[in-house]
Amino acid sequence: MADPIINLQDINVTFKQGKKVVRAVQDVSLAIQPGDIYGIVGYSGAGKSTLVRTINLLQKPTDGTVTVAGDTFFSDHRQQISNKELQSKRRKIGMIFQHFNLLNETSVIENVLFALKHSDLDDDAQEKKTLELLDLVGLKDKAEFYPVQLSGGEQQRVSIARALANDPQILISDEATSALDPQNTNQILDLLKRLNQKIGLTVVLITHEMDAVKRVANKIAVMEHGKIIEKGALQDVFLRPKEELTRQFVGGSLAAIDTLKAFNLDHLNDNEELFQLVYNGNNVTQSIIVELYKRLNVEASILYGNVEVLSGQPVGTLFIVVKGDKGQRDQAVDFLKQSNVTVTKIDDRRIWNE
Repeated sequence: MADPIINLQDINVTFKQGKKVVRAVQDVSLAIQPGDIYGIVGYSGAGKSTLVRTINLLQKPTDGTVTVAGDTFFSDHRQQISNKELQSKRRKIGMIFQHFNLLNETSVIENVLFALKHSDLDDDAQEKKTLELLDLVGLKDKAEFYPVQLSGGEQQRVSIARALANDPQILISDEATSALDPQNTNQILDLLKRLNQKIGLTVVLITHEMDAVKRVANKIAVMEHGKIIEKGALQDVFLRPKEELTRQFVGGSLAAIDTLKAFNLDHLNDNEELFQLVYNGNNVTQSIIVELYKRLNVEASILYGNVEVLSGQPVGTLFIVVKGDKGQRDQAVDFLKQSNVTVTKIDDRRIWNE
């Protein structure tokens, strides 16, 4: 595996408010690989934005180590590079925000050109590059428009073009779709995904909206009270959440738990076991439970089922009760695993009794 492009180790951020000490970020470690779209999710005040602002030292940690693209920005309680070096490195970390921060008195092309004012390119090269960036985000035909003439989604596209002006390796999106309607939100997220695939852009997506993460991210971290309480591959965290807050965010799994609670599972018979099945790709369209009965004559009752699209891939989850003697149940599990289904036995009532 490649070295992380962003490596945050044991990050703490502490503020003083009068006599009160606020620990905004607590002992957070996070490694983001090149090419990731890494979603950082949490409710307002969870510490998401504070944590991510430590990446480019817009927020200096109280302690911990910040390494970006192999350069250590901060460790041993102090900044490790000069302010001039930091300013240069920051140009390789683009940022977009909920508020577009455009210059309303200047045209679209001038807004993007503004980001190139410290560039070594001559005027003609700057204009050429700006038009290429506007073409990349689908706004070349509106180069002479002013922000007030654009929709919210189009204004955010200008912000993205401007953030890409200095060829960043990383783009930080801090609640960048929060002010947009669902259609524009999806268009911006799809644009970020295309940029990730086309130019290898690493994206850090800060949001309180799980649907945004589901649409484009490949990895996710969930924050609460300044801590990361759960992290990993999107499908793993989404389909097998360990923490209650994560279950609230993923929605479908929360619905599954509520459904399970409605059943009196304490009265499962000795010949019954509860399993969670996770399947994706071609398996989504297969009738796994029907095949189980046809091939093995093993009965299974479906308690809950759902299909989600995670980062463009359909993923299904089922909670089923399998009936039969131990040999039949073991056969059923083997058959499911051979069918490329992830099978997890749910026991000790650990899910629905929490």
